[in-house]
Amino acid sequence: MSLPQPLRRAAPWAWAATALLAAVLCVLTLSPSPPTGGRPSPDKLYHFIGFGALAVPLCLAYPRRAWAVIVGVIAFGAAVEVIQPFVGRGAEWGDLLADALGAATAAGVAVALRRRWPTPA
Repeated sequence: MSLPQPLRRAAPWAWAATALLAAVLCVLTLSPSPPTGGRPSPDKLYHFIGFGALAVPLCLAYPRRAWAVIVGVIAFGAAVEVIQPFVGRGAEWGDLLADALGAATAAGVAVALRRRWPTPA
């Protein structure tokens, strides 16, 4: 199945944005964490927002493939959690859950927005 012309033009940008966001997430999640000074950290919120943002570009470009994007983002989050103990950070199931919830929520919003946009003929 061929993509409509506007989506064919948007697809490379969506992939580029996703790659850039993935690189930023790698730096943020695989570098040493700053000390919190005893204060609670909004770490789970950061995971929710970051991995949600990762899902948005591809879900906008490929709304019918949102499920695959969500699975890919969750797999990326799982890979990050597996690598973190090797770089001096702790792996947490809660982080992976926040990644998954962020990806699913953002994908749902992106698909809903995409359906509202008129598609040129």
